[in-house]
Amino acid sequence: MMQKTLSKCSISLRNVRPPRGGLNTPTLRCIATQAEQTPKPVHLPKKEGDISSVFVSLSSGEVQPLPHRFADLKSHLLGGNADQLKQSWDRLLKALRREIKEIAELGSNVIPEIDYRNIKNAPQSFETALRKRGVAVIRGVIPRDEARRYKEEVEDYVKLNPWTKAFPQNDPQVFELYWSPSQVRARAQPNLIEAQRYLLSFWHSNDPEAMISSVHPLSYADRLRIRHPGDAGFALGPHIDGGSVERWEPNGYGRGKVYEKILQGRWEEYDPWESSCRLAAVSDLYEGAGACSMFRMFQGWLSMSTTAPNEGTLLVNPLFSLSISYVLLRPFFAPRSPPTQSESAVSSTDSFLSPENWTFESQPSSLFQGAHPGHSQELNAALHPHLELAKSMVHVPKVEPGDYVVWHCDTIHAVDKVHNGKLDSSVMYIPACPLTESNAEYLSRQRDNFLRGTPAPDFPGGKGESEHTGRPSVDELKKYADAAGLRAFGFKEFDVAEPGLAVGQKKMLHRANGILGFE
Repeated sequence: MMQKTLSKCSISLRNVRPPRGGLNTPTLRCIATQAEQTPKPVHLPKKEGDISSVFVSLSSGEVQPLPHRFADLKSHLLGGNADQLKQSWDRLLKALRREIKEIAELGSNVIPEIDYRNIKNAPQSFETALRKRGVAVIRGVIPRDEARRYKEEVEDYVKLNPWTKAFPQNDPQVFELYWSPSQVRARAQPNLIEAQRYLLSFWHSNDPEAMISSVHPLSYADRLRIRHPGDAGFALGPHIDGGSVERWEPNGYGRGKVYEKILQGRWEEYDPWESSCRLAAVSDLYEGAGACSMFRMFQGWLSMSTTAPNEGTLLVNPLFSLSISYVLLRPFFAPRSPPTQSESAVSSTDSFLSPENWTFESQPSSLFQGAHPGHSQELNAALHPHLELAKSMVHVPKVEPGDYVVWHCDTIHAVDKVHNGKLDSSVMYIPACPLTESNAEYLSRQRDNFLRGTPAPDFPGGKGESEHTGRPSVDELKKYADAAGLRAFGFKEFDVAEPGLAVGQKKMLHRANGILGFE
């Protein structure tokens, strides 16, 4: 049966990719026709690399100015909407000031927490806070001893395979591992899948026939990190994954009009939890070495260590929908008066940040602050002064092995600049992904990579773990994965007769079974 599945799977690589670079309006109108008539391209493996290739700040790559077409894009997006956009910008700056004050006072306490045992009867206060803040900690998803054992087994796996790639090269901490025994077992762990299903339930679709199912989480093979005390090399600054310039481009997120309300000057109406608009969005127009093409409703990591703030852990920005609105509107505005020499260090004085000091660019430029094709969206105090990142970025609370830290895909996040703790800060990156057509197509390719032992499709290529000793097989996966786990990995068909399915869900299950070779 599996041989039949794989042979059919090999011809089902059907993601439609728009041409690289900009698309004009007539081309946009033809996308639906192209999707039906144009042969689906085969995705070639990406070149070898490591996590540094995802970020301009880590790769030390020279920042090139964006081409002039981005200035034209900015003019097009502005259109005749200038008055509305300026009014919405002024309202946003005032809202940011209020929220940043509250976040600065609460610190890590602003991040909602829940025990895994309570997710089926979660307090309303927790769910309200998660919807507002876009980030949460689910305690005790994996038993503590089991989660700590994951880390020890990873270290044993690396010792057996000392040629494993990692970043930085002189002190390996972020490993190019996707199929270690611990990672595979963690992704298939029933508690983790149940936690993912709960998280996906926070999303909703305005279209009952939308091809999406949030009750069938899919596995996304990502890296892991074992950060050493004293490390200052893996210092990721504030950033948002899922592309950068794509958020403004018509053939990127514009295909689903994901941020249309924000760009029309109505950021208060933006719904970050609506899923159907994201099904057509393209987040990796430039196929960067680490660009994510799968729709991750939540990013997340599973802790394998006890880690407190300032000990090499995560920082998040709980401004959530306010911060993404600011990122989207920032390229249109410039200060009337630049900061003084004393202000430039902090860029946060009332006079500089005041709405009265900000107006439209005198001439639309091609500058989209912190956005570089093929890389994640990066942020800093100089480019995004009103976010007051020194105040609004807060540490996640102290975590224990088995805790699951999650954040909405729009959330700004960062990593401690220095690990000031005495023990390792170790996590497995495990997001929560719904079943969609493009996600099923990605899963088909990822399944092939699992069988070969090569890196997952979104990540730098090469032979990966194909020659690693101790890499798990499908037979081993079946020993500990239940039906939901096997479906998450693409090794079991979905039950289209499952009770309670909406019209769109049932269609999606049929479609996924076809993509994965079960029909």
